Amino acid sequence: MPIRTRVAALAALTAAALAVGAAATAQAGAAPGGTAQKNASAQKNASAPKKAAAPRFLAASELPPHPTGWTAGPVTDGFPEQLAYCLGEGVPAYDYRHRLFHTELDTSAVQVTVVTGSAAKGKALADRLNKEIRTCAARLERLYPEIEAEGRFFGTLPVEEGATVHGLHTETSYGATDVNLLSVGRDGRTVTVVGWGQMGDFHDAPLAAFKKTAKKAVTKLY
Repeated sequence: MPIRTRVAALAALTAAALAVGAAATAQAGAAPGGTAQKNASAQKNASAPKKAAAPRFLAASELPPHPTGWTAGPVTDGFPEQLAYCLGEGVPAYDYRHRLFHTELDTSAVQVTVVTGSAAKGKALADRLNKEIRTCAARLERLYPEIEAEGRFFGTLPVEEGATVHGLHTETSYGATDVNLLSVGRDGRTVTVVGWGQMGDFHDAPLAAFKKTAKKAVTKLY
């Protein structure tokens, strides 16, 4: 049973026991005026665990502008296969959630968010993801000889515990080219990754607008 489930179950049992004990005491006349019941209610509320707010996701309007506009899908559990080309092999086991975005043309985007156990674990995960992205181009060329890949680092963003921005361009032996922008951001123990991609090269990538999106993804978490 997960730790959070065990804690919630224990709190519920404790609250129930307090309520039963208070009712018995009131019936025996030991607490006139319903004082015992009021105390039990207060203790129950104090014992109940506070549920942390879930991280919020980007809206379609917060992505880099596109002529056809964006459509946002629902927030879904799991790690998105859309990021597996760079991160699929190097992602530690956590409870990820993600949202997909698409346009009427070939441009798409994705955001994945995870709440780790502590700020230290969040930092370790963000560092791991940044390393995987930095080495993505070399791994793609090693695994797929028909692909030429180039990775670029576009700097950091001053937001919460920081965010980094990367770019990746791929070209196949038959001429297909794609460009992707990726960011990794952290707010305490929560890490979020944003990916954007379309056909083309680095000249076609809306870097300035994507940096605004990457920054918004972090500030909007909480």
